Amino acid sequence: MQPRINFAKAAPDAYQAVAGLEKYIQTCGLERRVIHLIKLRASIINGCGFCVDKHVKEARHDGLSEQWINLMSVWWESPVYDDKERALLHWVDAVTKIAETGIPDSAYAPLRDHFTDEELVKLTIAIGLINLWNRLAVGFRSQHPLDTPAQAA
Repeated sequence: MQPRINFAKAAPDAYQAVAGLEKYIQTCGLERRVIHLIKLRASIINGCGFCVDKHVKEARHDGLSEQWINLMSVWWESPVYDDKERALLHWVDAVTKIAETGIPDSAYAPLRDHFTDEELVKLTIAIGLINLWNRLAVGFRSQHPLDTPAQAA
């Protein structure tokens, strides 16, 4: 895969606008675990290697378990996610796949048990934002950095 353009350099004002919304999401009061869940799940759905790599590393850095991270792509099969996380994962899936799902009531209703109206708006903005980052990274073929291979002892 060859990178197409560096979108941050090509349109720095547009990039800064998106980065400003990212700063808001990071400081708006949503739990770090919730933000990691949103970013990783949407990036998996969208097939964004750059973002999956980035968000796995961030989630790991913040202490989330390997199992929690690794099973994100098949969340509906695993009991590792609690009811709140499962409701949010369903919402992330529905909002990210809006053209397919139409965001049904069955995705919305379970959220009401776990999140306030204000949190629901912030969560949905966070989902929209990671979908925007994914579209930039996939569209312009951003390449994730390669880790240095571990040396055998």
